[in-house]
Amino acid sequence: MKLKFSLTYGTMWGESLHVQIEYLGYDGSVRRHNLPMNTNDGRLWTLETVALGSRHHPMSAFRYCYQVENAAGDIIRREWNMVPRIYPFDPTKDYTMPDSWRDIPFQYHMYTSAYAVTMYGSRGEEVRPLPTSLYRRTLLFRVSAPQLKPGQELAVCGSHPALGGWNTSRYMKMQYAGQAEWVLSVNVMGMFFPIEYKYVVVDAETSAFVAWEEGDNRTTGDKEISDGEVLALDGGFLRVSEDVWKIAGVVIPVFSLRSSFSYGVGDFGDLKRMVDWVVETGMKMIQILPINDTTKTRGWSDSYPYNAVSVYALHPHYVDLEAAGVLSDKSRMTAYHRQRQELNALPYSDYEAVDRVKTAYLHELYAECGWQMSGTEEYRTFVEKNAGWLMPYAAFCSMRDRCGTAHFEEWPEHSVYNQEAVRRYCDANQEDVQYVYFVQYLLHRQLLEAGDYARSKGVVIKGDIPIGVCRDSVDVWMQPQYFNLDSQTGAPPDAFTQNGQNWEFPTYNWPAMIADGCSWWRSRFAHMEHYFDAFRIDHVLGFFRIWEIPLDSVHGLLGHFSPALPLTSGEIEYFGLPFRKDLFTRPFINDSIIDRIFGVHAGYVRDAFLISGPYGLYSLKGDYDTQRKVERHFVGMHDENSIWIRDGLYRLISNVLFVEDPRQPEMYHPRIGVYNEPVFDALSVEEKEAFMRLYNNYYYNRHNDYWREQAMTRLPVALGNTRMMVCAEDLGMLPDCVGSVLDALRIQTLEIQTMPKQSGLEFAHLAANPYRSVATFSTHDMPSLRMWWEESPERTQRYYVTMMQKEGRAPEHLPAHLAEEIVARHLYCPSMLCLLSFQDWMAMDGELRSDAVREERINVPADNSHRWKYRMHITIEELMKAERFNQKLRQMITRSRR
Repeated sequence: MKLKFSLTYGTMWGESLHVQIEYLGYDGSVRRHNLPMNTNDGRLWTLETVALGSRHHPMSAFRYCYQVENAAGDIIRREWNMVPRIYPFDPTKDYTMPDSWRDIPFQYHMYTSAYAVTMYGSRGEEVRPLPTSLYRRTLLFRVSAPQLKPGQELAVCGSHPALGGWNTSRYMKMQYAGQAEWVLSVNVMGMFFPIEYKYVVVDAETSAFVAWEEGDNRTTGDKEISDGEVLALDGGFLRVSEDVWKIAGVVIPVFSLRSSFSYGVGDFGDLKRMVDWVVETGMKMIQILPINDTTKTRGWSDSYPYNAVSVYALHPHYVDLEAAGVLSDKSRMTAYHRQRQELNALPYSDYEAVDRVKTAYLHELYAECGWQMSGTEEYRTFVEKNAGWLMPYAAFCSMRDRCGTAHFEEWPEHSVYNQEAVRRYCDANQEDVQYVYFVQYLLHRQLLEAGDYARSKGVVIKGDIPIGVCRDSVDVWMQPQYFNLDSQTGAPPDAFTQNGQNWEFPTYNWPAMIADGCSWWRSRFAHMEHYFDAFRIDHVLGFFRIWEIPLDSVHGLLGHFSPALPLTSGEIEYFGLPFRKDLFTRPFINDSIIDRIFGVHAGYVRDAFLISGPYGLYSLKGDYDTQRKVERHFVGMHDENSIWIRDGLYRLISNVLFVEDPRQPEMYHPRIGVYNEPVFDALSVEEKEAFMRLYNNYYYNRHNDYWREQAMTRLPVALGNTRMMVCAEDLGMLPDCVGSVLDALRIQTLEIQTMPKQSGLEFAHLAANPYRSVATFSTHDMPSLRMWWEESPERTQRYYVTMMQKEGRAPEHLPAHLAEEIVARHLYCPSMLCLLSFQDWMAMDGELRSDAVREERINVPADNSHRWKYRMHITIEELMKAERFNQKLRQMITRSRR
């Protein structure tokens, strides 16, 4: 059996084209080969190889894709392979494949499981090699047709009588191979080439002709087919225009859901109940926040859903308790029902109280029926399939609770992960470990059930993947090679956080991740695919560059972008700024600055924290020369004066003009936002001008191509061939390259009217939203629509006049009819997805919406100790009964053609 490949593709010097072939055995085995192709002109690439089956491992099929490699063997780019080219293996045939390179199609969304769920109520079938008839001389047609509507099929009609002779009543029907792929094999013995043809759409039930595909006729080419040859014509994508696909949905964290069955926090049972309301209103998507376990201390700090201790384990709070099992002791159930009523009576979710109640219930349930559940085949299968992460996670939880800390470096034993030692620990602590397995199995089963139920109703559940993981997490413990533990991540200053954000996650060691094909990321996405059909990449900018902060910093001001291209002293001087390392990289402190920052406390600060030096300058004492040291000194001091002094010292420490790169000595990053700091005022006029030239070049020009290259290296490999719809949170300080990268990868952008991406605008025009985008008014990090309306009357007035085109004074509080108009404008915008927060949907009804506007905020990014506690003010059952409101939503969504 010979395989003959040919492809026209323009390469650059040093690049070569390769074919990645996989032979699939009947026994599930896969044999992989990466074969270089040949070329004489750098454009036409060919390869002929012999594929030999094995008597012991017979092959059922083969699949392949093309990739570009450099001289070192690194993969420069891969063609789109979500829908693989796959053919049945016949050792008696030779296959000839004249192909074209496949870029990600513009209709990419139509290949996602999110699209399939809303259109067909299921994820669709995986592409498979059909038992296709192969003849002495075979012409094999193949084309991808995601544009077909339910009830339509594909056929071939062409110039030869065997293909209908262009008669639309004599076409040849094709077979569906899954994932929008259609195939047809034709016996061409005695036929003369070339043959012209086109694909046609036909009605599946009546077989009536529906439409020709557009464009010129296709052709088989002049080459005659030999005996024993299969000519496989991959036709690419069907040339038929698709209908515009737009949907609406609601954004709400799982912990915010409320029903009469929940225990003070939303759970996966509530998520399933929420699907019914979404169906009732005509929505098609529910977007949630991360649901991974964040348990470190069992205190309020664990309510932060982006601080996961495992990227696989689900949070125990989300177990629907009574769906998991009812205790046989009726008095205990009565007690728990009383606690449920008390927790549900609260206007918010009390994290610590919920943790106590749910943990106690689950322990009692495990003691009563855990042994019975662990004996089921489904349970054993779950444990076996997930053992790679489940066993280390269970050991981590056990040692965290026994040692009283999740900081594994402080554990007396097992502080360094060793697989065999952890296995022995689990064997010796079966009760702890089996309890964790039990809880994770319940969570898995309930989330899977919610996802399947949503799909059956045509509803997509969209997950959220945090950009970072907790430093004290199973992932860092198990695979420290993937993380830079000498730094932490965050975000640079913005309109909401003048000191930047410090998330305290370790940064990723991307070279190590790329070296093994981003297996950690791919495994993570594959696991999410069990539950979700779409997901949001939190802070997608982290795939371009991350804001890296020194470990000894509290704020984000002393951070720098990583990877980046820091400046040498020579480059700095090239911009006209004479470089003085000590003066520019150490905190600049003089009497004027001390008096300005500390006021009446200036004398005390000089004596207690500073050392006087030459030229009227000061330095910080060794006990206070980093922000972490200052933080530790002021622990427990919450009076106004202590906070004033502490924050002033933080500011002194960050009062530097440049930050030296931690991994490249004698190379420097201009400190972000330093033009607002006292050290900048100390420069001469000429020095200020030189610094700003340098600063603007560094932050807005220097890195565009570099960061584009980083993202194009990381994102396609990390995402792999996931069928989930990918949506990006692309807010913040955006490099110019972000838009083009997301567009090339067909990733949905996030469009917020009050955070325009075009500079110079206060508000974005909704009509200018790109089609491949998510439109919303607020995120969990922002105030709700009603809160935003009340925050700044001046800004609201400008929005009222310019965006809403109203006259007169804007009302102080947002009335329901104006909220309805704002929502309607979002529904009618071009964005593919319109996903509004639950609070903003409710703003349209003056009777149903909450009276406590200030309680609608989910998170305040500037507050590191913020409690994530927002909860719906009414139950899902009450929502289902709000017929007038639900009918209004359905009408608005239907009329906007979503």
